[in-house]
Amino acid sequence: MLPAVIPMAAAAQHPLTILVKDKRTQAAIPGVSISAGKTGAITDQNGYTVLRSIPDGLLVITFSATGYTPITDSFSFPRIKPDTVIIRMETEMEALEEVIVQSTRTSRTIKNTPTRIETIDGEELDEKNNMRPANVAMLLHESTGLQVQQTSATSGNAGIRVQGLDGRYTQLLKDGYPNFGNFASGLSILEIPPLDLKQVEIIKGPASTLYGGGAIAGVVNFISKTPKPTFEGDFIINQSNIGQTNIGAYIAQQKGRLGYSFLGLLNLQQAYDVDKDDFSEVPESRNFTINPGLFYTINASTTLQLGNSFTKGINTGGDMQVIRGKGNPDHTYFEKNNTVRNITTLEVGKKMAGKNRITLKQSLSIFDRQIRLPGYSFAGVNTNSFTEGSFLFHSPGHTHIAGINIIADRFRQKDPGTLHASSVSAGGYYQDTWDVSARLNIESGLRIDYVHYRNNLFAEKQIFVLPRVSVLFKPTDKITSRISFGSGYKTPTVFTEQTERLQYRNLLALDGVRAEKSIGGTADVNYKTNLCDDLSFSINQLFFYTRIASPLVLQTDGGGNNFFVNAAKPFTSHGIETNLRFIFKDQVKLFAGYTYTNARAAYLPGKPLLPLLPKHKLNLTLMYEKEDNFKLGLEGYYTGRQYLYNGWPTPAYWEFGFMAQKTVKQFSVFINFENFTDQRQSRYKTVANPPHNNPSFDDIWNHTEGFVMNGGIKLKW
Repeated sequence: MLPAVIPMAAAAQHPLTILVKDKRTQAAIPGVSISAGKTGAITDQNGYTVLRSIPDGLLVITFSATGYTPITDSFSFPRIKPDTVIIRMETEMEALEEVIVQSTRTSRTIKNTPTRIETIDGEELDEKNNMRPANVAMLLHESTGLQVQQTSATSGNAGIRVQGLDGRYTQLLKDGYPNFGNFASGLSILEIPPLDLKQVEIIKGPASTLYGGGAIAGVVNFISKTPKPTFEGDFIINQSNIGQTNIGAYIAQQKGRLGYSFLGLLNLQQAYDVDKDDFSEVPESRNFTINPGLFYTINASTTLQLGNSFTKGINTGGDMQVIRGKGNPDHTYFEKNNTVRNITTLEVGKKMAGKNRITLKQSLSIFDRQIRLPGYSFAGVNTNSFTEGSFLFHSPGHTHIAGINIIADRFRQKDPGTLHASSVSAGGYYQDTWDVSARLNIESGLRIDYVHYRNNLFAEKQIFVLPRVSVLFKPTDKITSRISFGSGYKTPTVFTEQTERLQYRNLLALDGVRAEKSIGGTADVNYKTNLCDDLSFSINQLFFYTRIASPLVLQTDGGGNNFFVNAAKPFTSHGIETNLRFIFKDQVKLFAGYTYTNARAAYLPGKPLLPLLPKHKLNLTLMYEKEDNFKLGLEGYYTGRQYLYNGWPTPAYWEFGFMAQKTVKQFSVFINFENFTDQRQSRYKTVANPPHNNPSFDDIWNHTEGFVMNGGIKLKW
């Protein structure tokens, strides 16, 4: 009798060899956790692993590693080509930010820092670099709670406002160095290129404990890239329909103990008159920046950084006939700005036991500027020196930082005049971050500053005691809340947004004024969750309040002279910011940001709103991106009613933009349609007022240049 033959389906079993690499550096990633149903593995030191005994069919595999964005992919078995599968993982920006956030001056993670810090990461910086490679104005203009306020109709000069406060109340930093104030402030954001930036960190609300005077509204810290062991290079060339050409390159690498970085950027702009009224909306300009950096590892615990940034600009706006060299008695008006800025920085860091470290920093900034108009010239040199020593140390449950710094600022007017001024502030600070529990962190600090400021007419000495407290609550894994309160001050200066509009004409030196003082705070609630497997959602609700006592106010006497006095009543600003974020499959992203700002001057009758400040602003951004392939973006911005300095209201308006980028390996092509609905002020009324050879200009409350289309190429390696 023959044995019975029972047919059985024997499922085939297959192996899968996997290599995991860093997407940017192409270096192998060890320790990657790989999950495939009931099977799992971890990559070895060379980034390899093998999954065995995989049956026929579809297998879903998830790859995860600390500091990298998780990847989920599916594979069909049997495979047509049983080659090694190469997985390229991208560094997770949140994880990178958690290494060190420079603006806190500690080595704590951003998630565990009680100070509320907003970060603009490399991806968004890259997108804004497509739009305006010349400077960071576009980047800041489109951020919730920030406003870039143009101060000149013809030269395009601009300042930045945070939560409704004038630009002089915000401390602009580059890698922690405060070299962008006073006479330099009107052009600072127009001379900071985004090409070498790693990220931008924004602290809204009082931050004077760590940063001293001028940080009443907050701090904007531009963080530069630093060299890595693998060579990094970025090249961009951009051309716009309004006559702007940008050519820039950034390279960096760390080889053994020695590292270097180099940024070079050339910006060429033709004068542009969109409304054909014979006056430029965008000035003719020739600007270039050279920024080399040297990074040296002295030994295993000591590092040295030396950098120098040189920027030179020639900007000419006004009557188009004059700019073209065809002026005549009916065409005489021009406004010319010539600037030279040089900043030298030195930093020495010493690591000690227990993650403690000592940091010494020194910078010297020289800003030389000349403003020329028909029959008028204003020129001067602003010199700024910053010296600081700080000590970061730890104890059980605490992170401490203590330091001293000295800031010396001097302005010397070249033309005959009285606007010679200097100030020196010397201060010491201490801050303690206490991890009370896993869900509660408290950060408290105190700063004491001695300030001496003087000019040809008077001298004043003051001492400021500046406390600050921030608390971080984490009631659940999905909800966090931060509350901060602090005080600040601002040393008197004649360099404000209003005097910039006047080109400092008929401006008298300060006399008998005192520093402005502030108190303020912020409170926010943040909620994050996954609405489904592929859709994440987060909302951040912020409340803010600032009160400035003895605000410095510009007045005009009967002879037409402009001078400053301290107002008897305060200036206040309060409001809310709401930010929503939806992310679908890491490819489709929707951002919405709303800002309500109520900034009023109690020293004026009726407590009017701050001029040129919208009470309502709405930012909308929709992005669709296929990694290393293409990205598309649509943006919409609503600006509510504003009030001019004469009290007249302006209409609200919308503006829209669209961008596209196609990437093939290291090569990218991009095109951008900014303000494609051509929203601009001259559609309501011309900005320049007659007579033609001696015009006056309206306050700037809208775009002046209108629709801008630009495109170019980028190369990354």
